[in-house]
Parts: sequence; C-alpha cells; structure tokens
Amino acid sequence: MSMLSAKLKEEFLAVLPPTIFFFIALHIVAFIRVLMLKGTGISPQSSISVLVAALILGKSVLIADMLPWINRFPTKPLIYNVSWKTVIYLLIATLIHYLERLFDFARETGGVAAGNEKLLAHMVWPHFWAIQIILLVLILMYCTMRELVRVIGKDKVSQIFFGPMPLVQG
Repeated sequence: MSMLSAKLKEEFLAVLPPTIFFFIALHIVAFIRVLMLKGTGISPQSSISVLVAALILGKSVLIADMLPWINRFPTKPLIYNVSWKTVIYLLIATLIHYLERLFDFARETGGVAAGNEKLLAHMVWPHFWAIQIILLVLILMYCTMRELVRVIGKDKVSQIFFGPMPLVQG
C-alpha cells in the first residue's frame, strides 16, 4: 500500500466516527426544525446539506484536536476537558449553523451584507436558540463519550458495550 493511500485510509478512519455522530445528530436537529417550521413557509434543510454540515463538523473536530491547547487539562478531572471541548465545538457548530442560514439569505438577496441584514431581521431567534440548546446537549454527549474512551481505552469500551463481558469473580 502506498504512503498516500495509507494516509488517506488513516484520515478516513479518523473522520468517520465524528462524522457519523454528527450526521445522526444533525438529522435529529433537522427533524426537530421541520416540526418547528411546519406551517411557517420556511423550507427545512435537505439531507445533503445535513451531510455536508456533518462532514464539516467531523473534520473540524479533527482539526481542533490537533491544536496544542485542545487538551488543556490533562491532569484534572474529565469535566474540565469535556467542558472546554464542548465550548470549542459548540462555537464551531454555532458558526456553521449561522453561516448556513446566511448562505440561504445571501443567495436570496444577491449579497452577503444584504443577506446578513435580512437574516438578522427575519430569523426566528427562539428557533435558533432551541437548535443551539439541542446541539449543546449532543456535543456534550459526544465530548463526554470521547473523553471516557480516551481514558478507559477503546478496547475496554468496545468490550463493555459489545461484549464479551468479563466474568465477575466473587
């Protein structure tokens, strides 16, 4: 196997777990958005835009994980790293969420500045914040599981979830 194909395989396997997680999570968000937008005349996201957002979030998680300050609290209890990473990933998700809306309005108005102005005037802020709360919970779950896997070990977590369970001695 060439170096390039080995590197591509490594990158693909690294981006797969966060992308799958965010693909499922963003579909939950999209479904909730459809329910919230029913009867408003606003069209919901398509599955393709959810896939693109999941790929972007999956890759941004990997990029953020390469930053030297991402594991800021390696000797402290897990809640420190979980909270820190949740804030960083939520900021990225919020930016992507806002840019998705901005893209739609900019396309409609013919420019980014006009689109942003219209977006700020017409955005249903309670819906925006409801989605952000859902994203917060989902990202918090992701970061918690990821930190637990990091500390416990991938093999041990796989054994706990999928078996075989070790015999209990006693």
